[in-house]
Amino acid sequence: MLRSLHGLMESFDRLSEAAARLGAQRIGRRNALSALGTAIAGSAILPMLPFDRSGGAAQAASTRDDGDETCEYWRYCALDGFLCTCCGGSLASCPPGAEPSKVTWVGTCQNPKDNKAYLISYNDCCGQVSCGNCLCNYNLRERPGYRMGIHNDINWCMANSRGLYHCTVAAVIGTG
Repeated sequence: MLRSLHGLMESFDRLSEAAARLGAQRIGRRNALSALGTAIAGSAILPMLPFDRSGGAAQAASTRDDGDETCEYWRYCALDGFLCTCCGGSLASCPPGAEPSKVTWVGTCQNPKDNKAYLISYNDCCGQVSCGNCLCNYNLRERPGYRMGIHNDINWCMANSRGLYHCTVAAVIGTG
């Protein structure tokens, strides 16, 4: 028994030594520096990736307001896309067969009825071809494209498994 255990350990030692020598031959200092540089460059890009600020607000139920199918409706002050209210959805929910984008952009719009500012989450609804109805393009206080969280000209469906853009919802997620 002891002899077989000793033989097993010797085999393990030889295998470990062979793997270490092979690794040392293939991975030099330059390769290690290259991998480190790639990791540092990759971590610099990480803050530029889109992120979800909605907290699922686009799936919240909403009642219809007067004028929500026109581009002049107050919630659409920073919207760029087709209105889901014209495509079978509502102000805050996607039409059947479409799913909300995992990432979103936000805007602050003023409701003329109460003169309060509201934080609006604009979620693209994804997974179906473009609706084609009620195109709105507002760029009020839009920021440059490198500030992705507040830029509306991006395909926000890119994080979804079905990346086709269908329409956009405008859910109230807070007050200003």
